Amino acid sequence: MRRRGAADAGMDGSGRAGGSAGPPVPGDAGAGALRRRLLRTEVWLVLGVSLGASAAYAVVSLIAKLTAGPPLSQQIAELNRSQAPGRPWLDLTYQLLGILFNVVPALLAVHLLQRDPGDASGLLGLDLRRPRFDAGAGVVLAAVIGVPGLGLYFGARALGLNATVVPAALPHVWWAVPVLVLAAAQNGLLEEVVVVGYLLNRLRTIGLSVPAAVAVSALLRGSYHLYQGYGAFVGNAIMGVVFAMFFLRTRRVAPLVIAHTLLDVVSFVGYALLGSRLGLS
Repeated sequence: MRRRGAADAGMDGSGRAGGSAGPPVPGDAGAGALRRRLLRTEVWLVLGVSLGASAAYAVVSLIAKLTAGPPLSQQIAELNRSQAPGRPWLDLTYQLLGILFNVVPALLAVHLLQRDPGDASGLLGLDLRRPRFDAGAGVVLAAVIGVPGLGLYFGARALGLNATVVPAALPHVWWAVPVLVLAAAQNGLLEEVVVVGYLLNRLRTIGLSVPAAVAVSALLRGSYHLYQGYGAFVGNAIMGVVFAMFFLRTRRVAPLVIAHTLLDVVSFVGYALLGSRLGLS
């Protein structure tokens, strides 16, 4: 234990000379540096088992498309594909298992934040304290992102910078729409909890500035959409900046989960139900 001498006592008897904070404890700097190193390792591991791995695969997928021969705009990027063609019950099992295990990294991120002082759900804004705000903000964000995003997609395709995205390629089975809704919710939860709530908190704790943390979050979001093409990268990176700034201002990730889920539900279910009628499939 550190002993207090006369010089430590100060004028006010509190151990702070003249009201100052006093000399730092020698071990504080070392402990802080160790914690930052551990958190950097933690961030790499969380991303390595989730969206960081997706980003690596997306880069390779884009390279494969660019070297395949046909122009990028003539190639297809399928989402929500059948996992067992011709075997609907087995296909359903695979779909549900994929959704379940893709949520685990988000739960891991919440668990890791829970080990810090305070409540992780409160830190993330992933609770039921402000349901009206969360729902209203989620709908507004979905509209703000969705309409320009659709225009950007068609523009990128016209310029040859994006593949043709097929949001839903499931067979016509009774469980297709419920599975697509669950897949949309899984995407919203995984991406917004990990890439926004968890990552921004950790990057700020490690010592990154707000602009740097926002840039990392946005570029990561764009990178794991590269399998769709350059337009998807740009559009999702812009979405990442908007979502990151919203979170830093409100400390609420719930509206982002709602907005992302709504965007994907409209995309997945809308394509499954109306794609053939509109000549999109």
